[in-house]
Amino acid sequence: MKKHLKTAEGYEGFELGPIRPPSEAASLMLRVTRNCPWNKCKFCGLYRGEQFSIRPVEHVIRDINQVRYYIDQIKEAMQRPGDADHRQLSSLQMGLSPPEQMAFHSAMNWLGSGMKSVFLQDANTLVIKPDDLVAILESLRLVFPRVERVTSYARSHSIARISDADMARLAAAGLNRIHIGMESGADAVLDFIKKGVDKETHVVAGRKVKDAGIELSEYYMPGLGGKEYSSVNALQTAEAMNRIDPDFIRIRTLAIPAGVDLYRDVQMGIFTPLNDQQMAAELLLFLDTLAGITSVVKSDHILNLFQEVEGHLPDDLERITEPIRSFMTIDPSEQLLYLVGRRTGIFSRLADLNDRVLRNHAEKALLAHRVTWDNVEAWTAEMMQRFI
Repeated sequence: MKKHLKTAEGYEGFELGPIRPPSEAASLMLRVTRNCPWNKCKFCGLYRGEQFSIRPVEHVIRDINQVRYYIDQIKEAMQRPGDADHRQLSSLQMGLSPPEQMAFHSAMNWLGSGMKSVFLQDANTLVIKPDDLVAILESLRLVFPRVERVTSYARSHSIARISDADMARLAAAGLNRIHIGMESGADAVLDFIKKGVDKETHVVAGRKVKDAGIELSEYYMPGLGGKEYSSVNALQTAEAMNRIDPDFIRIRTLAIPAGVDLYRDVQMGIFTPLNDQQMAAELLLFLDTLAGITSVVKSDHILNLFQEVEGHLPDDLERITEPIRSFMTIDPSEQLLYLVGRRTGIFSRLADLNDRVLRNHAEKALLAHRVTWDNVEAWTAEMMQRFI
């Protein structure tokens, strides 16, 4: 018989937020806040129409304990001989409410992935009181002492307001990686997209994270300045990264979903998106401007044109940029074929042009979609909508 745990007052069950970084695919998702406290960036529609709220600390701790309970139940069931474990696992799920089902499957998936990392949701956990976040982190470490990494998204504006002493407390309590969506280090771009932060605050926040001994992932969004500010976006963002020296620089190519403010800017002629060749040129300028840092460059998103643009600076810079330089010099017909192959998910790297099987699939896709240089920009924009 399934045991029902006592619920905290007002607790409506285990919750899952809508998003996580690709690098947190194996992590347990622990929802600390709901939605985004800023929610004004022109390029983002994820939380539009949703109200931001902070979950009570005791509710988050209740989630932690619920996952612990189901993990223990699953482990016990899996130790039974023969088919008894499968029958027991099925019986554990009978009669569970939807939130309990989410907790059960979160526990099952996390157990299968090794239970090494936890990601705190949603968009900006660092906006809550440091005392509350420390309490959550300490509870998490107490219940799951073998967790190796606890990660969160955060805004630079929020981190810049946290004292160095409180950042050190968060690090000591177990928060050891933070993802910041810098997107751009150019004030003109940041102001236009309503990021709610300037370049200097990005730098202050990034250094604060690093000084606390917490790993830092900063995100750069090629194309966010449009044709109007492409070079400025690359140069100023690289300059900010050079001052911060983050542990990771993650590439997130701009895509503009219908309905966001930036899409309306495009329709009105206020913002001119880059095509893929221009996006590649901006990315190359950004990478070539990085200097004096030891960051790891990651291209871990489906929207990026080159998945293989990864490596450790400064030693790997030539290898990191080589695919971009090659793409910009190959025959236009090969460029077009690669764009179609990449945007349909057939290719993941430029070298896939030399794979006869993959190339054949890409050639068929080129014909099937009737892509030419005259319509490739509109076609690419439509394809990228599917991955947002």
